[in-house]
Amino acid sequence: MCQAINRIFLVSLNGQDMVSFYEKQDGKLLGIESLKANCWVNIAPPFNSVELDKLSEKLQVPLDFLTDPLDIDERTRFEIEDDVKFIVVNTPALNKEGVDDLTLYITVPIGIIITPQHIITISSYETAVIQSFVEDKVKNFNQLDVSLFVLQILEQNVYTYLRCLKDINVRRNIIEQDVYESSKNQDLKSLLSLEKSLVYFVTALSSNALLKQRIQRMDLLSIQHDEEKSDLLEDIMIDNSQAQEMAHIYSNILSNTMGALASMISNNLNVVMQRLTLITIILMVPTLVASFYGMNVADLPLKDTPYAFWLLFGGSMIFSISLVLFFRSKRMF
Repeated sequence: MCQAINRIFLVSLNGQDMVSFYEKQDGKLLGIESLKANCWVNIAPPFNSVELDKLSEKLQVPLDFLTDPLDIDERTRFEIEDDVKFIVVNTPALNKEGVDDLTLYITVPIGIIITPQHIITISSYETAVIQSFVEDKVKNFNQLDVSLFVLQILEQNVYTYLRCLKDINVRRNIIEQDVYESSKNQDLKSLLSLEKSLVYFVTALSSNALLKQRIQRMDLLSIQHDEEKSDLLEDIMIDNSQAQEMAHIYSNILSNTMGALASMISNNLNVVMQRLTLITIILMVPTLVASFYGMNVADLPLKDTPYAFWLLFGGSMIFSISLVLFFRSKRMF
């Protein structure tokens, strides 16, 4: 997909390395300077189309396997071409690039390419999943065990979803407290941002679940006879289901919260309009009296009385106060 490259960081390298090579030495993950057999190749932004072409030839992988994960809308799937296996899985990422201004988290593809000589990962964003491997935080990680490496990527991906879901829930609780005290447009926008993030998560987790089922059914990683790895894949699928359920629950809670807030705002508006109407009715009495006595007509009551103004003023105030007391007795004011 040439469009993917055009959309995501099609820039020169400007001295930064697009491709990094890693291997385990003495139990520690170390970066190496050049491509070696059985090493891990990680491709990260910024991208360069010419370099991707050269890398495709050097690693002997189809070019579309390198460009497809750069499209943020790429669907979750796997393909096999000759001896090369290609997996695309969606992962959460903070919305730093302004893809959608009203979304806290988005989901982006991670491409996993398995060749007879290397395992390659590529994504258009810096993701927490890949970063956890780069920083050597994953227990028992070894790039030589390709099937375990892929399973660990899927496992870390689910953990990232769970962490993001907990973060969304904490943010929701904080915003709700603020909104109940004083509803502001910014608070509502923040809730909308969380709601849209959950929509992305629900969709991505569903497609990831289907991907894992297909990987298990077709034994893509050749782990059918490895009980430990098969159990790990089962655990990952269970965790993914848990994340799915959490995303659905949080999404329903947030939808109900948004509905309740909309009702509260509408009710508050009705209360304000009711009070303004009552105030208008109360002020109408002295206004009406003043309007009559502002007319240049004969035979107005009390026209010859020296205390006419004070009598009319007092009568208007007594009548207005009576209206206030009446409305308060009806709990309307």
